[in-house]
Amino acid sequence: MRVLKLILAALLALGLFPLSAQTVIATDAASDYPKRPIRMLVPNAPGSSSDVLGRLLALKLGEVIGQQIVVENHAGAGGQIGMEMGKNAAPDGYTIILTSPPAMTILPNLRKTPYDPLNDFQFVSLFAVLPNVLVVAPALPIKTVQELIDYTKSKPGQINMASAGPGSQSHLAGEMLKLAGNFPSVHVPYKGGGPSVLSVVSGETQWTITPAAAVMGHVNSGRLRAIAHSLPQRTPLLAGIPAISESIPGFSYSAWNGMLLPKGTPAPIVEKLRAALLKTLMLAEVREFFGKNGAEVITNTPEEFRNLVKAEIESTGKVVKAAGLKVD
Repeated sequence: MRVLKLILAALLALGLFPLSAQTVIATDAASDYPKRPIRMLVPNAPGSSSDVLGRLLALKLGEVIGQQIVVENHAGAGGQIGMEMGKNAAPDGYTIILTSPPAMTILPNLRKTPYDPLNDFQFVSLFAVLPNVLVVAPALPIKTVQELIDYTKSKPGQINMASAGPGSQSHLAGEMLKLAGNFPSVHVPYKGGGPSVLSVVSGETQWTITPAAAVMGHVNSGRLRAIAHSLPQRTPLLAGIPAISESIPGFSYSAWNGMLLPKGTPAPIVEKLRAALLKTLMLAEVREFFGKNGAEVITNTPEEFRNLVKAEIESTGKVVKAAGLKVD
């Protein structure tokens, strides 16, 4: 069989074999895929929402598909570093890229990126949607959105907003909140969601608004106080936490996580991995873990996923322009 594969590949390279042979080879390659560990690129820092959800997903997906999936964090530049690595990886199914709005829809509106979010990857599916949660340090006398606004206005230049870095989800969400609530706050960027959240825990900064999975563990342990979330209305996922829209009508801005592969990955491998992903997301322990971290399991087709990204690039561009955002 190995010799046959080599012969077919040589004939294809010389243009001496019909195109359908490519499908035969790809299908055959998928039949024993995966036969070695897979790496999962997470373009975010440890402790970020993508990292928290991605690590459990990697563990359970590996069990379903029959190979270890190794998580690699490549944070920095708003997700650009990890995304570029994913774009340049071999399209053989052994590199998975987890992605989210910062790298796919926000950063391309702030600067030219070395990757095209719509055309340089193979879309697989969304796997989670999660609201941003507005949190403050428990020591502060702030329990509502209005109290945050009033407190910040009473201490001009003294209240800091942490973010996971310029162009991150928390950066855009924070700027949107300041714009909608008409209040000032100094932006303090960190190298990733984990460090930015810990800065609020330590009191180095006073607040952040970031995907739920990055903060709910701290909220549940009492190290942070959640005062609102970004869904249009209250949700059982975040019981007892009001929506920001109750204080600022119309405010709504939530996050998502999805899976990509390098462009050119053979269709049979894409479909095998996608089927394993969907099976993994049906597991009770996965849904329970996601729920505890404020995330809801969601899936869609590759085309639906791509269309979502395209629409959000356009809508995010309008927000970026209105807020006058630039990469620091």
